[in-house]
Amino acid sequence: MKPVHQIFYTLQGEGRNTGRAAVFVRFSGCNLHCPFCDTVHDSFEPMSDEAIVEAVSAFPARLVVLTGGEPALYVDQHLVEAFHERGFEVAMETNGTRPLAPGIDWITVSPKDDDCGPCDVVVSKADEVKVVYVGQDVERYRTAIEADYYYLQPCDFGDDPRTQQSLNDCVAYCMEHPHWRLSLQTHKMIDIP
Repeated sequence: MKPVHQIFYTLQGEGRNTGRAAVFVRFSGCNLHCPFCDTVHDSFEPMSDEAIVEAVSAFPARLVVLTGGEPALYVDQHLVEAFHERGFEVAMETNGTRPLAPGIDWITVSPKDDDCGPCDVVVSKADEVKVVYVGQDVERYRTAIEADYYYLQPCDFGDDPRTQQSLNDCVAYCMEHPHWRLSLQTHKMIDIP
């Protein structure tokens, strides 16, 4: 049984797959404690792999995004294969501090800083790296994680002026370091889940 906080259908709002219809499986629980996390970790339904795949199959998209919390704590080869058997492309958004199950089709590593807890990244290859930027040294992730795409995403502090400052900082950093791209949370901009 896996702790599933929610399963929902929407458009991917971040990174390379922005705009793609996807079914999100948000797991509860994480090995880190980031102050900006948007997951409620103590609210979940225990679900079997079969129940998860069945719930996801009710939607028309064939892209499933496994997120959290930290999905690497729960996603195993059996779940990945079960999705593949039903014709799904499997994407995962992970902090990169845990080994990943084999067979995942798209890996997004979103490394965190030490203010979230022990953050040693063990995933060394991904499709994209997406850093929630709060002014930290991000170049270390380019050397630690081989990826096709590197994104900076402004930290969302809500209505706090720090949100605009984070956006300004990301824009300036991407312009000075063009190997980084700006990733915005477009789902929040258009008010969808």
